[in-house]
Amino acid sequence: MPVEQRREHLLDAALDVLDREGYGALTVEAIATEAGVTRPVFYAAYENLDELLHALLDRTRNAALDQAMHVLNVSGDPRDVDAWIINALDQLLDLVVEHPQVWRPILGVTQDAPKLVRERIASTRELIHGYLTTGLAAGLELRGGPMLDPDVLARLAMSTAEEFGRLVLGHPDRYPKERLVEMFTAMLASARPDSVGGDG
Repeated sequence: MPVEQRREHLLDAALDVLDREGYGALTVEAIATEAGVTRPVFYAAYENLDELLHALLDRTRNAALDQAMHVLNVSGDPRDVDAWIINALDQLLDLVVEHPQVWRPILGVTQDAPKLVRERIASTRELIHGYLTTGLAAGLELRGGPMLDPDVLARLAMSTAEEFGRLVLGHPDRYPKERLVEMFTAMLASARPDSVGGDG
């Protein structure tokens, strides 16, 4: 097997071990066994476990970032803030369900994440937060209010999406995507200025 293909094969095996047993079980022996190869084959592809972990983090981070940014770009016009966020949440939850191995580590579902992993996840979240803040700031201004803090609103939206992601992964029967999106939609609608009753 060509070395690049072997590296991807080992990354797939490592992701299977990680998804099933957590970071504490991620050893050279466990990965080699999962991949159906010997330790020398592992070391011909990666110098050590740390090198593989860095490669795995890069691949997972890039996949999550690509998926999240794609969702934000195709979810509609940010000038319609409510629709943009709702559509993005709906599509993101679909991706979490379709690609659980990518999103479990990002959402903190995978156990025993070392400091390196936590730092990489934090940097990924900051990139998404920056993009979301910019979109929300523009959308809120064009909509004419209410003039909410886009930075804080972006963090609120991300925290909600992350918790919803953990719920659909951990308790899909109790918290199906439809229930969560419906509740979020109703919450946004109740916060709109035109939802307040009275004659002014």
